[in-house]
Amino acid sequence: MKCAVLFAIPFSLCASAAMAQSSVTLYGIIDNGVTYATNQGGAHSWQAVSGVVAGSRWGFTGTEDLGAGMKAIFTLENGFDGFTGQAGPGGREFGRQAFTGLSTPYGTLTMGRQYDLVVDYIQPVSSNGRWGGWYFSHPEDVDNTGSGFRVNNSVKFASANYGGFTFGGLYSFGGVPGRFTENSVWSVGAGFANGPIQLAAAYLDVRNPSVSVDGYVNTATFTNVIYGSYLMQASSQRVAAIAGSYVFGNLKALMNLSHTVFVSGDAGQDVVFNNVEAGASYQFSPAFIVSGSYDFLGGKDHATSKQPKYHQFNFIADYLLSKRTDTYVMAVYQRAGGGATQAQITGFNASSSASQLGVRAGLRHTF
Repeated sequence: MKCAVLFAIPFSLCASAAMAQSSVTLYGIIDNGVTYATNQGGAHSWQAVSGVVAGSRWGFTGTEDLGAGMKAIFTLENGFDGFTGQAGPGGREFGRQAFTGLSTPYGTLTMGRQYDLVVDYIQPVSSNGRWGGWYFSHPEDVDNTGSGFRVNNSVKFASANYGGFTFGGLYSFGGVPGRFTENSVWSVGAGFANGPIQLAAAYLDVRNPSVSVDGYVNTATFTNVIYGSYLMQASSQRVAAIAGSYVFGNLKALMNLSHTVFVSGDAGQDVVFNNVEAGASYQFSPAFIVSGSYDFLGGKDHATSKQPKYHQFNFIADYLLSKRTDTYVMAVYQRAGGGATQAQITGFNASSSASQLGVRAGLRHTF
């Protein structure tokens, strides 16, 4: 009798799991390659770099059916260096994403470390999100369309799809006793997708950005020459962005605009950056795609009237070896002008001159 009971236990557990209709999926990407830069700190460099076109990662996502159209959901996503195995961002075990929540017929409510709505809505309509990843970000990812930082302690709502229209919002608690808004983050966004057209808009407000999020702050080993000093002084970083794309057969075109303000970023005065990007891709065959874009960033420091300008040209040719594996070559060129004297492609240390060129060959595998 005891043997019969013990033998039945695993089957009863399986039956309970089946009734709950739970599932857990393991997924990931490894993107490794070699990058050449013409000028980083006054010298050219060859580097083995992981996670450029797509951040190298592995993670778990899961659901549990609660009935009546409601599900419990979670995602735990780790970023890592495919050459060294080191965890990132910031050495966190699940630094890319870590959240749990509920999914309903009206939308999802999640809590944890998450992306803001600029990332959710604008990034997919940018050359960074569509084709080239990290290096294609707007200069030093000034508007976070390249997901340069995630948001901790956040509560997020994402609506269901209503005939192609979606919307959402996020709020992050600053955690400072007696000061509800200090170090807080809030963001809203909306989008529409129908057939060949996609439109999006989003807004982001980060209070005390040098502390509340893991942005591109100046450190002992890294200097953000584009806006690092403004970031350290700013009482808030505000981003407003719109984007759109259209598909013409094998040709896909996109454009996005963003307006970023570092409030009190220099001597108590605002520093403003406006960015415009236009790009296109063409699919020559089911396996071969060529994409490129032009990006312009113009700024104004209201304390000094300095007006930095950056022109950036991006190119990538991608060849699919299979459904899950592709190889690519890419090039990024940036030229600083106006009040700017140093170029700095996102992911690079600054050039000692007004120009910088990066060339890369890589291999990406998805599982």
